[in-house]
Amino acid sequence: MAINVNAVYKTVLLILNQQQRGLMTPDEFNKVSTQVQLNIFERYEDDLNQMYRVPQNNTEYANRVKNIEDNLQYFQRTGSTTYVPANANFTLNPGTTPFNDEAGAANVTDLIYRLGSVYYQGSQISQYAQRQEITQLLLSPLTQPTTSFPIYLYENNSLFVYPTTIINSVGQLVTFSYLKTPANVVWGYGVGDLGQFEYNESLSVNFELNVSEQSNVIIRVLAYAGVIINDPTIIQVASQEIQQEEQNSKT
Repeated sequence: MAINVNAVYKTVLLILNQQQRGLMTPDEFNKVSTQVQLNIFERYEDDLNQMYRVPQNNTEYANRVKNIEDNLQYFQRTGSTTYVPANANFTLNPGTTPFNDEAGAANVTDLIYRLGSVYYQGSQISQYAQRQEITQLLLSPLTQPTTSFPIYLYENNSLFVYPTTIINSVGQLVTFSYLKTPANVVWGYGVGDLGQFEYNESLSVNFELNVSEQSNVIIRVLAYAGVIINDPTIIQVASQEIQQEEQNSKT
């Protein structure tokens, strides 16, 4: 379940206005929220790498590796490829994500954040090679790739699969998994009769993060808000909360 952008914005405004500290405009909120979501998303990989190196418990809801993987599953996708004979490569065709689930708007093509695994006829191609390795592998009869043991090169957002007899002539023979880049957060609005901002759900894009991250999102947005309205108190309190949250998650 995604985090509702309107709930976050209302909470942020409530905290800021409670002590008459200033206003965060929708445009400022949208830019900050997009950056906050990206920061949290990019942290998952480092956290997961760190958690793999420490012992984990077997409880159902407190296994940290499992919880991080659960957060990442919102961004995991599978894409197809198109073979380009002129270049002897496969261009990547990522999937799509609804622009606005609640409003039922059209889908938007994903941006690939990180390539995952590459598959040939449904089986993973386990060997990834660098450009300088390809020539050496192809020259030796012992290491030449076959359709049973293919290899691939990922370069300039394209796949080069060997042996070159592998093409998408019939069906989708080469597919891939990937992490999508989070969509920009948008608190959509119109202007009321009194000049006030009025929430418009059909123009909005929610956070794509797990709802368990809502408190974390609000704290981080408030930290940026403190910079925007030049309030050191908000910056200090929010920064302390972020630091404490990060410490608790890794100890």
